[in-house]
Amino acid sequence: MSDAELTRRRFAGAIGAALGGALLGSRSAVAAPPSSRTPRSPTAPAPEVSRLAPGPVRLDSNENPYGPPKVALDAMGRSLARGARYPDALEDELTAVLARLHHVEPDQVILGCGSGEVLKMADEAFLMPAEKVVVAEPTFEAVTAFAEVVRAEQARIPLDKKFAHDLDAMAAACDHRTGIVYLCNPNNPTGTIVPAGLVGAFLRNVPKDTVVLVDEAYHHFVEDPAYGSADQWIAEYSNLVVVRTFSKIYGLAGMRLGYGLGSKQRIAAMGRRKCWSNTNAAVLEAALALLQTTGLVTEQRKLINDTRRWLCDELRKDGRTFIPSHTNFVMIHLGKDVGPVIQAFRDKEIRTGRRFPSMPDWLRITIGTRAETAAFLKALRAIVHAKATAAA
Repeated sequence: MSDAELTRRRFAGAIGAALGGALLGSRSAVAAPPSSRTPRSPTAPAPEVSRLAPGPVRLDSNENPYGPPKVALDAMGRSLARGARYPDALEDELTAVLARLHHVEPDQVILGCGSGEVLKMADEAFLMPAEKVVVAEPTFEAVTAFAEVVRAEQARIPLDKKFAHDLDAMAAACDHRTGIVYLCNPNNPTGTIVPAGLVGAFLRNVPKDTVVLVDEAYHHFVEDPAYGSADQWIAEYSNLVVVRTFSKIYGLAGMRLGYGLGSKQRIAAMGRRKCWSNTNAAVLEAALALLQTTGLVTEQRKLINDTRRWLCDELRKDGRTFIPSHTNFVMIHLGKDVGPVIQAFRDKEIRTGRRFPSMPDWLRITIGTRAETAAFLKALRAIVHAKATAAA
């Protein structure tokens, strides 16, 4: 997604704060940490209306269709007074808040310009030419893209029959040359999860000198009680790095903020690869405001997941096949190469997910507002008839 989309996605009218709770981890089910900032409460939910500028329906990049809540927008406005200063103090403040939420020390937290930069830092810190990165296929491509830059070998392990990570095969692929094994949980693009118990077993099976990089960008959407954040094992496994983002449920994709958690040694190694002042006052103020606002994640998760459930119910009525998702997107089987279908949606001013080479007949759809999702469904029924899909 281009940062230029921020301009196109300016919000008009009232900003609903029907946005979910401030908790960042399944084991961090506590009130907001002590802070000099005053805790905030969200306002009542706004009506289900689009607040985006006129243009295509964007269901292609797994963004939050409701954008930042009012508390974040207000905080970004206040940040203008800090515009002449480097954001060091705000970085320290946010780092301390995140450390308390995840029960680690501040020097076990690293901030990034989106979680993409955090993944890049990990590749640069823990991969050398001729070393190997082990990933699922398909999964989010940032780690393999950065691995090409450092000339590392890639071992792509196909997903299992349920479109989930084949952890046994991934662990078996790790050897003395493996610098990183990447676990996207929930996985993008399939929306499947690895239960917490299996993550723990995986950590035990991977060589201790191989970094286990767990990307939890979609963590907040998961409702399955078997799932849990890998942050619970940071104290036990010095080779574990957990990555989070403010781009998804918090609606700050255009503002760019992510972070990583790990041992002091691993975080220090990544820190030597980061750009100085790689955040900005606006997004830091917004993140601090969001984390001090009660009720955000819970409300937002329900709003988006309810729309996903509605879409999936409609897909079932049509007799279509899809992968049960724990995220803000769904993979739908179309029975034919999705390339032309993607273009057909574009012709109707609807942007859908990209084509994944290992799943060429599956289309990934971001969950938009109910109206946007309904517009997609109407177009889908016109472009790809359900009977043709079933026959395939």
